[in-house]
Amino acid sequence: MRSPISLIDPLITLVADTSTVINLIATGCAPTILGALPNPIVVVDVIPGELDTGRSCGRPHADRLQKIVAEGHIAIVTLGETGWQHFEMLVAGAASETLDDGEAASIAYAAEQRAVVILDEKKGTRICAARFPNMGLISTLDVLLHPKVREALGDDALADAVFAALRDARMAVFPCHRDEVLQLIGPERAVRCSSLSKGFRVSDRAEPQTEIEQGV
Repeated sequence: MRSPISLIDPLITLVADTSTVINLIATGCAPTILGALPNPIVVVDVIPGELDTGRSCGRPHADRLQKIVAEGHIAIVTLGETGWQHFEMLVAGAASETLDDGEAASIAYAAEQRAVVILDEKKGTRICAARFPNMGLISTLDVLLHPKVREALGDDALADAVFAALRDARMAVFPCHRDEVLQLIGPERAVRCSSLSKGFRVSDRAEPQTEIEQGV
């Protein structure tokens, strides 16, 4: 599968939201993935605050993100005046048309800086596409399936990384990736991933017919 055009240009900045960070950490090899990716990746300073709320539950994501940032793989950025205006638009209004702070901040920064946002949630991608139709939008799987990442990990380690993100972080898989994911991790491991739809997880299907659900 070819990378999205936004991943072909190494000068384009990618903006990761909270779920993307969690997915990458769940792979168990985030530094290798991020080091292989030619594009710079940033997170808005709202994201560490969201991850901090998981400390009380024993979740390690905030500490893992700090380590990744300290190693230079991800940069922390802040919203400018225009970004805050976009942010306020995305968090105010009816619940069906607003987003949580992490998604809203990520989209707002990408809009302000003409960057590409990495989103995995169905609602977030819908609202982003409607509000900012010219913005580049990709998923965590687009990052994981990048040729440079595959080259750095090798097929076996890549399959393990994708499986770990699916199993442990419930990473969402969009329909465009469903066949490649099944081929990569195999039907036996697919049945163990609750973020995949039940129909997709049935073993020995020649062609999955049920669309993959978007993760939580």
